[in-house]
Amino acid sequence: MNRILWTLQVLWGVFFSFTGFGKVLCLNQAVWNQMLPRVPWFSAVPQALFVFIGVCEFLGGVGLILPGMTGVKPKLAPLAAFGLTLVMLLAAVFHILRGEYNFFLPINLVLGGGAAFIAYGRLFVRSIAPASINTFRVLKGLAVLGALVFVGFVPVWYQLTHTH
Repeated sequence: MNRILWTLQVLWGVFFSFTGFGKVLCLNQAVWNQMLPRVPWFSAVPQALFVFIGVCEFLGGVGLILPGMTGVKPKLAPLAAFGLTLVMLLAAVFHILRGEYNFFLPINLVLGGGAAFIAYGRLFVRSIAPASINTFRVLKGLAVLGALVFVGFVPVWYQLTHTH
């Protein structure tokens, strides 16, 4: 069970960090204007709310990985998973109200279900033992955080600089 939970935590953490960071970059008006025509629902959400959702997703993704990996405050991982579950449930309601049943709704339900499974698993089935803070854990956490930011930034940078 621990391996299943860790696999899901890493996959969901990278995914949400990636998508969340991309949304946060839409704080820049030029990026926002370029992204609007790409996905139909973007224009139905104010830019500030879109960026806020991105911040929540990015922090939730980081929260799925970092606390458990470093052992520092590992109880934050199930809380991050619960927060992402809530974001996905609200997104599902949003897409139901817009009549978008075919693509976005199933994705929200799968992502929310996976996050709920992580929250339940880390709270009640296989929690992670806390560890003391030391230099190695801090450096490991900073390296993972840097990697998540890099993975989220590079694709957006590439799209912005290589458009025809």
